[in-house]
Amino acid sequence: MAETHYDLVIIGGGPAGLTAGLYAARSRLNVVLMEKIVPGGQVLVTDWIENYPGFSGISGPDLIDKMVEQTKQFNLPIESNEVLSMDLSGAIKTIKLYDRQITAKAVIIATGASPRTPGIGEDRYVGRGLSYCATCDGPFFKEKVVVTVGGGDTAVQESIYLTRFAKKVYLVHRRNALRAAKILQERAFENPKIEMVWDSVISGIDGEAGVEGVRVKNVKTGDERQIPCEGCFIWIGILPNIGFAGAALQLDEQGFIVTDEHMRTSIPGVFAAGDIRNTPLRQISTAVGDGAVAAMAAEHYIENLKS
Repeated sequence: MAETHYDLVIIGGGPAGLTAGLYAARSRLNVVLMEKIVPGGQVLVTDWIENYPGFSGISGPDLIDKMVEQTKQFNLPIESNEVLSMDLSGAIKTIKLYDRQITAKAVIIATGASPRTPGIGEDRYVGRGLSYCATCDGPFFKEKVVVTVGGGDTAVQESIYLTRFAKKVYLVHRRNALRAAKILQERAFENPKIEMVWDSVISGIDGEAGVEGVRVKNVKTGDERQIPCEGCFIWIGILPNIGFAGAALQLDEQGFIVTDEHMRTSIPGVFAAGDIRNTPLRQISTAVGDGAVAAMAAEHYIENLKS
Protein backbone atom coordinates (compact mmCIF):
# COMPACT_ATOMS: atom_id res chain seq x y z
CA MET A 1 0.00 0.00 0.00
CA ALA A 2 1.36 3.42 -0.99
CA GLU A 3 2.00 5.83 1.85
CA THR A 4 -0.30 8.83 2.22
CA HIS A 5 1.60 12.11 2.48
CA TYR A 6 0.31 15.18 4.32
CA ASP A 7 1.53 18.68 4.91
CA LEU A 8 0.62 18.34 8.58
CA VAL A 9 -0.42 15.55 10.91
CA ILE A 10 -1.97 16.46 14.25
CA ILE A 11 -1.87 13.77 16.92
CA GLY A 12 -4.50 14.16 19.62
CA GLY A 13 -8.09 15.42 19.55
CA GLY A 14 -8.43 17.46 22.71
CA PRO A 15 -8.87 21.26 22.72
CA ALA A 16 -5.27 21.84 21.58
CA GLY A 17 -5.47 19.37 18.71
CA LEU A 18 -8.92 20.50 17.58
CA THR A 19 -7.87 24.15 17.59
CA ALA A 20 -4.70 23.35 15.64
CA GLY A 21 -6.83 21.40 13.18
CA LEU A 22 -9.27 24.27 12.82
CA TYR A 23 -6.49 26.75 12.02
CA ALA A 24 -4.69 24.37 9.68
CA ALA A 25 -7.88 23.51 7.78
CA ARG A 26 -8.75 27.21 7.43
CA SER A 27 -5.26 27.74 6.01
CA ARG A 28 -6.02 25.05 3.39
CA LEU A 29 -3.19 22.80 4.48
CA ASN A 30 -3.36 19.13 3.58
CA VAL A 31 -3.95 18.08 7.18
CA VAL A 32 -5.33 15.16 9.14
CA LEU A 33 -6.05 14.83 12.87
CA MET A 34 -5.43 11.43 14.45
CA GLU A 35 -7.29 10.62 17.66
CA LYS A 36 -6.89 7.26 19.39
CA ILE A 37 -10.44 7.06 20.73
CA VAL A 38 -12.83 10.00 20.26
CA PRO A 39 -12.12 13.75 20.22
CA GLY A 40 -12.24 15.49 23.56
CA GLY A 41 -9.52 14.17 25.81
CA GLN A 42 -9.90 14.93 29.52
CA VAL A 43 -12.57 17.55 28.76
CA LEU A 44 -15.02 14.77 27.93
CA VAL A 45 -15.03 13.67 31.58
CA THR A 46 -15.29 17.20 32.98
CA ASP A 47 -18.73 17.80 34.42
CA TRP A 48 -18.89 21.58 34.35
CA ILE A 49 -16.64 24.32 32.94
CA GLU A 50 -17.11 27.90 34.05
CA ASN A 51 -13.73 29.49 33.32
CA TYR A 52 -13.70 29.18 29.52
CA PRO A 53 -14.31 32.58 27.90
CA GLY A 54 -17.66 33.02 26.20
CA PHE A 55 -19.56 30.55 28.38
CA SER A 56 -20.92 31.29 31.84
CA GLY A 57 -21.00 27.53 32.21
CA ILE A 58 -20.97 24.53 29.89
CA SER A 59 -20.44 20.78 30.27
CA GLY A 60 -17.25 19.26 28.92
CA PRO A 61 -19.00 17.05 26.34
CA ASP A 62 -21.08 19.99 25.07
CA LEU A 63 -18.00 22.16 24.62
CA ILE A 64 -16.21 19.43 22.68
CA ASP A 65 -19.29 18.89 20.49
CA LYS A 66 -19.19 22.58 19.56
CA MET A 67 -15.46 22.43 18.81
CA VAL A 68 -15.80 19.34 16.62
CA GLU A 69 -18.78 20.84 14.80
CA GLN A 70 -16.75 23.97 14.05
CA THR A 71 -13.89 21.94 12.55
CA LYS A 72 -16.42 20.26 10.25
CA GLN A 73 -17.24 23.65 8.72
CA PHE A 74 -13.70 23.69 7.34
CA ASN A 75 -13.63 19.98 6.42
CA LEU A 76 -10.94 18.91 8.88
CA PRO A 77 -10.43 15.14 8.48
CA ILE A 78 -10.55 13.46 11.89
CA GLU A 79 -9.52 9.81 11.92
CA SER A 80 -9.81 7.31 14.77
CA ASN A 81 -6.43 5.63 14.76
CA GLU A 82 -3.54 4.98 17.10
CA VAL A 83 -0.01 6.25 16.53
CA LEU A 84 2.35 3.42 17.43
CA SER A 85 5.68 5.10 16.67
CA MET A 86 7.29 7.92 14.73
CA ASP A 87 10.53 8.53 12.87
CA LEU A 88 11.18 12.26 13.19
CA SER A 89 14.80 12.26 12.11
CA GLY A 90 14.36 13.37 8.50
CA ALA A 91 12.80 16.36 6.78
CA ILE A 92 9.80 14.13 6.07
CA LYS A 93 8.33 12.62 9.24
CA THR A 94 7.16 9.02 9.17
CA ILE A 95 4.25 8.00 11.39
CA LYS A 96 3.36 4.37 11.98
CA LEU A 97 -0.34 3.93 12.67
CA TYR A 98 -2.24 0.89 13.86
CA ASP A 99 -3.16 -0.10 10.30
CA ARG A 100 -0.72 1.71 7.99
CA GLN A 101 2.10 4.22 7.65
CA ILE A 102 1.83 7.89 6.66
CA THR A 103 4.28 10.75 6.17
CA ALA A 104 4.16 14.49 6.75
CA LYS A 105 6.23 17.63 6.45
CA ALA A 106 5.27 18.67 9.98
CA VAL A 107 3.71 17.14 13.07
CA ILE A 108 1.83 18.67 16.01
CA ILE A 109 1.73 16.48 19.12
CA ALA A 110 -1.30 17.28 21.28
CA THR A 111 -1.86 14.00 23.09
CA GLY A 112 -2.37 15.51 26.53
CA ALA A 113 -1.83 13.69 29.79
CA SER A 114 -3.38 10.91 31.89
CA PRO A 115 -4.05 10.61 35.63
CA ARG A 116 -1.12 9.72 37.86
CA THR A 117 -1.68 6.67 40.05
CA PRO A 118 -0.40 6.20 43.62
CA GLY A 119 1.11 2.75 43.00
CA ILE A 120 -0.40 0.99 46.02
CA GLY A 121 -1.91 -1.97 44.20
CA GLU A 122 -4.95 0.04 43.21
CA ASP A 123 -5.25 -1.55 39.75
CA ARG A 124 -7.32 -4.47 41.03
CA TYR A 125 -10.04 -2.06 42.17
CA VAL A 126 -10.47 -0.13 38.93
CA GLY A 127 -14.11 -0.50 37.95
CA ARG A 128 -14.85 -2.04 41.35
CA GLY A 129 -15.09 1.12 43.37
CA LEU A 130 -11.93 2.91 42.23
CA SER A 131 -12.24 5.61 39.58
CA TYR A 132 -10.44 8.59 38.12
CA CYS A 133 -13.61 10.14 36.69
CA ALA A 134 -16.43 11.46 38.88
CA THR A 135 -18.52 12.43 35.87
CA CYS A 136 -18.34 8.88 34.54
CA ASP A 137 -18.92 6.97 37.76
CA GLY A 138 -20.46 9.36 40.30
CA PRO A 139 -24.04 8.09 39.80
CA PHE A 140 -22.96 4.62 40.96
CA PHE A 141 -22.34 5.99 44.45
CA LYS A 142 -25.74 7.35 45.35
CA GLU A 143 -26.12 7.58 49.15
CA LYS A 144 -22.71 5.96 49.63
CA VAL A 145 -19.49 7.10 51.29
CA VAL A 146 -16.52 7.88 49.04
CA VAL A 147 -12.94 9.01 49.54
CA THR A 148 -11.35 11.46 47.11
CA VAL A 149 -7.63 12.18 46.89
CA GLY A 150 -5.95 15.40 45.73
CA GLY A 151 -5.87 19.13 46.34
CA GLY A 152 -5.94 20.81 42.93
CA ASP A 153 -8.79 22.18 40.85
CA THR A 154 -9.82 18.80 39.48
CA ALA A 155 -9.87 17.04 42.85
CA VAL A 156 -11.88 19.76 44.54
CA GLN A 157 -14.31 20.36 41.69
CA GLU A 158 -14.97 16.66 41.21
CA SER A 159 -15.38 16.15 44.97
CA ILE A 160 -18.05 18.83 44.95
CA TYR A 161 -19.70 17.11 42.00
CA LEU A 162 -19.76 13.79 43.86
CA THR A 163 -21.85 15.33 46.64
CA ARG A 164 -24.76 15.26 44.19
CA PHE A 165 -24.79 11.50 44.73
CA ALA A 166 -22.71 10.44 47.74
CA LYS A 167 -23.93 11.00 51.28
CA LYS A 168 -20.36 11.70 52.46
CA VAL A 169 -17.10 12.67 50.74
CA TYR A 170 -13.76 12.53 52.55
CA LEU A 171 -11.22 14.68 50.68
CA VAL A 172 -7.67 13.53 51.43
CA HIS A 173 -4.82 15.99 50.78
CA ARG A 174 -1.15 15.63 51.65
CA ARG A 175 -0.87 19.25 52.85
CA ASN A 176 -2.87 21.43 55.22
CA ALA A 177 -4.12 23.76 52.49
CA LEU A 178 -5.66 23.13 49.08
CA ARG A 179 -4.06 24.24 45.81
CA ALA A 180 -7.38 24.70 43.99
CA ALA A 181 -8.81 28.05 42.92
CA LYS A 182 -10.19 30.03 45.86
CA ILE A 183 -13.77 29.90 44.60
CA LEU A 184 -13.62 26.10 44.47
CA GLN A 185 -12.12 25.96 47.95
CA GLU A 186 -14.91 28.13 49.29
CA ARG A 187 -17.54 25.87 47.77
CA ALA A 188 -15.88 22.77 49.21
CA PHE A 189 -15.55 24.24 52.70
CA GLU A 190 -19.19 25.32 52.63
CA ASN A 191 -20.43 21.91 51.50
CA PRO A 192 -21.70 19.95 54.53
CA LYS A 193 -21.08 16.61 52.80
CA ILE A 194 -17.32 17.19 52.40
CA GLU A 195 -14.89 16.47 55.23
CA MET A 196 -11.23 17.38 54.81
CA VAL A 197 -8.51 14.91 55.77
CA TRP A 198 -5.42 17.10 55.97
CA ASP A 199 -1.71 16.20 55.88
CA SER A 200 -2.50 12.71 54.65
CA VAL A 201 -1.87 10.38 51.73
CA ILE A 202 -3.65 7.24 50.60
CA SER A 203 -1.62 4.23 51.73
CA GLY A 204 -3.87 1.33 50.78
CA ILE A 205 -7.25 0.12 49.64
CA ASP A 206 -9.13 -2.69 51.37
CA GLY A 207 -11.88 -4.96 50.11
CA GLU A 208 -12.47 -8.32 48.47
CA ALA A 209 -15.06 -7.91 45.71
CA GLY A 210 -14.61 -4.14 45.65
CA VAL A 211 -13.59 -1.11 47.69
CA GLU A 212 -14.64 -1.46 51.33
CA GLY A 213 -12.22 0.99 52.90
CA VAL A 214 -9.30 3.29 52.20
CA ARG A 215 -6.24 3.52 54.43
CA VAL A 216 -4.78 6.99 54.89
CA LYS A 217 -1.49 7.92 56.51
CA ASN A 218 -0.72 11.22 58.21
CA VAL A 219 2.54 12.47 56.71
CA LYS A 220 3.46 14.42 59.87
CA THR A 221 2.72 11.86 62.57
CA GLY A 222 2.95 8.62 60.61
CA ASP A 223 -0.39 7.50 62.04
CA GLU A 224 -2.51 5.35 59.76
CA ARG A 225 -6.26 4.80 59.88
CA GLN A 226 -8.93 3.28 57.71
CA ILE A 227 -11.90 5.19 56.36
CA PRO A 228 -14.76 2.76 55.64
CA CYS A 229 -16.18 3.61 52.22
CA GLU A 230 -17.56 2.12 49.04
CA GLY A 231 -15.69 4.24 46.51
CA CYS A 232 -12.38 6.00 45.94
CA PHE A 233 -11.57 8.69 43.38
CA ILE A 234 -7.96 9.75 42.80
CA TRP A 235 -6.66 13.01 41.29
CA ILE A 236 -3.00 13.40 42.28
CA GLY A 237 -1.52 14.78 39.11
CA ILE A 238 -0.96 13.77 35.53
CA LEU A 239 1.57 11.98 33.33
CA PRO A 240 2.30 12.91 29.70
CA ASN A 241 0.97 10.64 26.95
CA ILE A 242 4.26 10.51 25.10
CA GLY A 243 5.26 6.82 24.85
CA PHE A 244 4.83 6.62 21.08
CA ALA A 245 7.46 9.33 20.49
CA GLY A 246 10.24 7.43 22.20
CA ALA A 247 13.29 9.36 23.31
CA ALA A 248 13.55 11.51 20.19
CA LEU A 249 12.29 14.75 21.75
CA GLN A 250 13.72 16.87 24.52
CA LEU A 251 11.62 16.38 27.65
CA ASP A 252 11.63 18.11 31.01
CA GLU A 253 12.23 16.29 34.29
CA GLN A 254 8.56 15.27 34.50
CA GLY A 255 8.56 13.88 30.96
CA PHE A 256 6.65 16.70 29.25
CA ILE A 257 7.80 17.98 25.86
CA VAL A 258 9.98 21.09 25.97
CA THR A 259 8.87 23.83 23.55
CA ASP A 260 9.58 27.47 22.89
CA GLU A 261 6.93 30.21 22.68
CA HIS A 262 6.13 29.11 19.10
CA MET A 263 5.42 25.54 20.29
CA ARG A 264 8.54 24.34 18.47
CA THR A 265 10.20 21.27 19.96
CA SER A 266 13.85 20.23 19.80
CA ILE A 267 13.24 18.71 16.34
CA PRO A 268 12.52 21.00 13.36
CA GLY A 269 9.04 20.45 11.99
CA VAL A 270 7.72 18.94 15.20
CA PHE A 271 5.49 21.04 17.46
CA ALA A 272 3.67 20.33 20.72
CA ALA A 273 0.57 21.93 22.20
CA GLY A 274 -1.59 21.62 25.29
CA ASP A 275 -1.05 19.47 28.36
CA ILE A 276 1.66 17.38 26.71
CA ARG A 277 4.16 20.27 26.77
CA ASN A 278 6.03 21.92 29.64
CA THR A 279 3.47 24.63 30.27
CA PRO A 280 2.98 26.50 33.57
CA LEU A 281 -0.82 26.17 33.31
CA ARG A 282 -2.93 23.29 32.02
CA GLN A 283 -6.38 24.64 31.23
CA ILE A 284 -8.70 24.46 28.23
CA SER A 285 -8.02 28.10 27.42
CA THR A 286 -4.23 27.63 27.39
CA ALA A 287 -4.55 24.45 25.31
CA VAL A 288 -6.62 26.33 22.74
CA GLY A 289 -4.01 29.09 22.61
CA ASP A 290 -1.22 26.55 22.22
CA GLY A 291 -3.08 24.86 19.37
CA ALA A 292 -3.50 28.11 17.47
CA VAL A 293 0.17 29.06 17.89
CA ALA A 294 1.35 25.57 16.91
CA ALA A 295 -0.77 25.54 13.75
CA MET A 296 0.50 28.93 12.59
CA ALA A 297 4.10 27.98 13.38
CA ALA A 298 3.68 24.72 11.47
CA GLU A 299 2.19 26.57 8.49
CA HIS A 300 5.18 28.94 8.38
CA TYR A 301 7.56 25.99 8.65
CA ILE A 302 5.85 24.21 5.75
CA GLU A 303 5.86 27.36 3.59
CA ASN A 304 9.58 27.80 4.21
CA LEU A 305 10.19 24.23 3.11
CA LYS A 306 8.38 24.90 -0.16
CA SER A 307 10.35 28.09 -0.80
